[in-house]
Amino acid sequence: MKFHSPTSFAEAVVLAQNSEGVLRYLAGGTDVLVQMRAGIVTPDELIDLKKIPGVFDITRTAEGGWTIGVGVSGAQLGAHAELCADWPGVVDGMELVGSTQVQGRATLVGNLCNGSPAADSVPGMVAAGATVSITGPEGDRILAIEDIPAGPGRTNLTKGEMITAINLPPRGENGGDCYLRFIPRTEMDIAVVGCAVNLRLDGDTITEARVSLGAVAPTVLLVQDAADAIIGTTLDDEAVANLMAAASAACNPISDKRGTIEFRTDVAGVLAKRAAKFAYARAKGEVIKGTHL
Repeated sequence: MKFHSPTSFAEAVVLAQNSEGVLRYLAGGTDVLVQMRAGIVTPDELIDLKKIPGVFDITRTAEGGWTIGVGVSGAQLGAHAELCADWPGVVDGMELVGSTQVQGRATLVGNLCNGSPAADSVPGMVAAGATVSITGPEGDRILAIEDIPAGPGRTNLTKGEMITAINLPPRGENGGDCYLRFIPRTEMDIAVVGCAVNLRLDGDTITEARVSLGAVAPTVLLVQDAADAIIGTTLDDEAVANLMAAASAACNPISDKRGTIEFRTDVAGVLAKRAAKFAYARAKGEVIKGTHL
């Protein structure tokens, strides 16, 4: 196995473009190293991104959004008070990934590029309208988070391309977001269903919304019908019922030992209801913590 430690993304792109066989990247390493030890994957080449300047930075953009480096850990996110205040739902999801030890290494980019439909950090980013900056042999481009996963264990990145940062938009006023998941155990489990809701209010009325579901399809879903069900409402009982129905209707899950198709479909609606209510409360200025189930 060849091990590379480039000091720029331009250098990393050349290495990736010229690589042969199985290539993996090291950001936090909490997925790829476990897969290597388990014999699931044996890379021919490994590119360590941690020596590239800026990969551990969390910076406020001129517009008021955020740029998050590919090496930023879950622990760093949770310790960043301003980011937590703007996008608590995004932080909610990442803080549910693994143990305290894993939190010290696991990254948003790694969780995204691992390609798991049940990735806890991804629905929150999708609901937030986050994008990724990508560099590759053909230059740079920006892609929505929801356009990265291509299926279990796969992404839509082309050969030689890599994500260089995650971009969160400005939070703006009267907005709130939340991520919830259902797991059989109390900690350190994989989501049977995950749901994130991001919304904005004008008074008591929802003027903008995005709803995302995880673990109910081959990729994380952005569910426009669920968002439409609550836009223009005060999250009254009828709106909540329509939201639940739309979330459940969007599901295309599998049955396995952790949950049946019917169970996952039902839980998706329940989580959408609860996540929307938490997001609504946050948009009203309420402090909501401990939002995992």
